[in-house]
Amino acid sequence: MAKRTGEKYEAILDAAVKVIAENGYHQAQVSRIAKEAKVADGTIYLYFNNKEDVLISLFSEKMGKFIDDATEQLSHYDSPSEQLYHLIRLHFENLEQDPQLAIVTQIELRQSNPAIRQELGTILKKYFALIDSVIQFGIETGLFRSDLDIRVARKMIFGTLDETASSWIMNDRKYRLVDQIEPIHQLFVGGMGKREPVGVSR
Repeated sequence: MAKRTGEKYEAILDAAVKVIAENGYHQAQVSRIAKEAKVADGTIYLYFNNKEDVLISLFSEKMGKFIDDATEQLSHYDSPSEQLYHLIRLHFENLEQDPQLAIVTQIELRQSNPAIRQELGTILKKYFALIDSVIQFGIETGLFRSDLDIRVARKMIFGTLDETASSWIMNDRKYRLVDQIEPIHQLFVGGMGKREPVGVSR
C-alpha cells in the first residue's frame, strides 16, 4: 500500500468528501470518488483497502488536523472561559467553512455500519481529551464547580455542539452557525459554575 501522503492521497480524500456529501455514503461508489479525484479506480486501492477505509481515513485526517489546530490555538488563551469560547468558535467555524465536510461528518457518518462508528469513536477520543482539559482548567481556576463531573460535562459540551451543527445542516444552513457561539458559551459557563462568566477576547 502506498504511503498515505501526497497530492493523490489528498485529492482522493477531498473527492470522497464531495461525492459522499452529494450522493450519500451508500451511493458513493469508489469509481465516482476516483473520477472526482481524476485518478484511475485502481489508484484508490493503492492507498485504501475499501470504501470504508476511505471514510475512516477521511475522518481521521480532517479531525486530526482540526484537533491539532484547536490545541495550538487554545494554548494562547489564559482563562478557561476564553478557551471554552474559542473551542466553540473553532468547532463551528470549521464546519461552516466547509459545508460538504459538515454534511459528511454530521449526517453521512451516522449512516455507516457499527464497525466504522467504533473506529470513528476511537478517533474522537483525542477531541474528548481536549474538551476534558478545558473543563479541568475551569475547575482548577474556580470558574467551574469543584464537584463537577468532567465526563458528564464533556458529554454536555460535545453533545450540544454536535446537535447544534446537525440541526444547522438539517435546516439547509439557513442561518449562521457561528451566531450560536455566544449563547452556547453562556449556557455552558452558567451551567457548570456559580460565578459570572469572565470576559473573553473576541
